[in-house]
Amino acid sequence: MGNRLSKIYTRTGDDGSTGLGDGSRVAKDDARVEAYGTVDELNACMGLLRAELPADHAAQELLGEAQHDLFDLGGELCIPGYTLLKDGQVELIEAEIDRLNESLPMLKEFILPGGNRAAAAAHLARTVCRRAERRTHTLACAEDNVRALPLQYLNRLSDYLFVLARTLARENGAGEVLWNRKR
Repeated sequence: MGNRLSKIYTRTGDDGSTGLGDGSRVAKDDARVEAYGTVDELNACMGLLRAELPADHAAQELLGEAQHDLFDLGGELCIPGYTLLKDGQVELIEAEIDRLNESLPMLKEFILPGGNRAAAAAHLARTVCRRAERRTHTLACAEDNVRALPLQYLNRLSDYLFVLARTLARENGAGEVLWNRKR
């Protein structure tokens, strides 16, 4: 990426269009823009989650790596036919899910987002991740140049964020907020 933004506003999007990474222009609500825009929103949620955690928290490393992956994924979705997201990232996430899940009790009820600020932030990131996955799936159905890896990655990342939220809710003794169907 040799070009850098020297001017933030260009006025080229005032007509409801935006430029893709390959220079082509599409509507701002194009499926591709929806997909990479939601990945960008997810990255912002991940930053919020990281800000809720101490700098030395065990989750910081994977969350930081995931933010870089999401930036790569956004670039991949912004440039039709381009590949940036690396193989092997799904397996790294799966290993961390398995590690965290070992110490968690089996779920017997649905969990409401909450418990503490970090757990709530993880749940927020999880829901945005699921939306990013849906938007990327919509794009993949409309265009044949979207790889399967982005969908796998987003699916696994949302699973990780769920398990992380459960873990974070237990860290300070607050516990998870369970859905009470008999309320």
